[in-house]
Amino acid sequence: MARQDRSLWQPDIVRGAVRDALRKLDPRVMARNPVMFVVEAGSALVTVLFVADLVRRAPHEVLLQVQLIVWLWFTVVFANFAEAMAEGRGKAQAATLRQMRTTTTARRVRRADGRAMSIDGGGRDAGEDVPATELRRGDVVYVAAGGLVPADGEVVEGVASVDESAITGESAPVVREAGGDRSAVTGGTRVVSDWLLIEIRQEPGAGFVDRMIALVEGASRQKTPNEIALTILLAGLTLIFLVAVGTLEPMARYFGGRLGVASLVALLVCLIPTTIGGLLSAIGIAGMDRLVQKNVLATSGRAVEAAGDIDVLMLDKTGTITYGNRQAAELQPLPGATFVPFSARTRMSGVDAGERSIRKGASDTVVALVRAGGVEPPADLAGLVDAIAQAGGTPLVVADGTRTLGVVYLKDTVKPGMSERFERLRAMGIK
Repeated sequence: MARQDRSLWQPDIVRGAVRDALRKLDPRVMARNPVMFVVEAGSALVTVLFVADLVRRAPHEVLLQVQLIVWLWFTVVFANFAEAMAEGRGKAQAATLRQMRTTTTARRVRRADGRAMSIDGGGRDAGEDVPATELRRGDVVYVAAGGLVPADGEVVEGVASVDESAITGESAPVVREAGGDRSAVTGGTRVVSDWLLIEIRQEPGAGFVDRMIALVEGASRQKTPNEIALTILLAGLTLIFLVAVGTLEPMARYFGGRLGVASLVALLVCLIPTTIGGLLSAIGIAGMDRLVQKNVLATSGRAVEAAGDIDVLMLDKTGTITYGNRQAAELQPLPGATFVPFSARTRMSGVDAGERSIRKGASDTVVALVRAGGVEPPADLAGLVDAIAQAGGTPLVVADGTRTLGVVYLKDTVKPGMSERFERLRAMGIK
């Protein structure tokens, strides 16, 4: 998932947060936060009593009560607004993912229910173009080189290289083929060579991208153990102060005095942990949102807390520690030479020039090609290949016909500052 930097104060995020803040005034929603529910109940009580006094034309300390009402409701709405703003960026990220999902077009060649289709074209790709959101479990789609996989599924025919960097972050394409453990494909990945026939294995709304949307939006957010414990503590403190403030009016009357409801509510709001209660959920969502900004999806607040107990960190090298940008854009052969493009089936590329046939590719496929010509590769070839692989590089064997020429050592460039970052991790006790 490509990161999209957005300011938290984007107008669309702020407008959505204002709407959500008002929607969250529903008592059924506020009841999930006992502290803020008490503040809202007190605000409503003071407002009702003030309106009743106005109707009876017997208002008392109008300016003071108006100020109290404004500040009480501002406290409730601000707490809701803070939570809604914390959710805002996640919703913006989810909107980007949802747009990618809805704008993908698939070439459906067979329907799961067997109903007729409006067929156009011929061959394996004979079928109809439909939005990816209309695909159902059991449908079969055709994806050619350069096309996006429309939904999660299994390869039923074909062999191709698939770029999964949008999902996994791995820059090197992987081979996907029918049968075995390399047949699963994920929606949103791109076929970079050859073609695939894919049977959809998900129901609408249950794909990998849909699950990411749900995580980003916070729909699956769970309270952490510390958050639950703190909520219980805040509710207990609120109950204690509620009882304490409730006894002030009888005591005042006993001593010949009188306390107004507005003053008691204002005192209660000042005594109970309003700030912590109002921002507790916003803090949890904001923590998960900070991870989203770094392209890290946390399944719940529990996962964020568990990250504090990590003592061993395992990283994928390509694209994480290194740039992962080993890519040759194009080979332009001169007259008399023919370029042979890379194929997931052959796992080689090369040039044919007259009787010469030069090939470069994975060591096992080039070795098999040389042996098919009746020649045994040099004995020290395996040692060279293993040494490059153990050093973290990618070995590519080059052969001219049945003659093995050597090994190309592809090496990623380490990103600047990685040594310092690893030192900081070690200082934190992470291996």
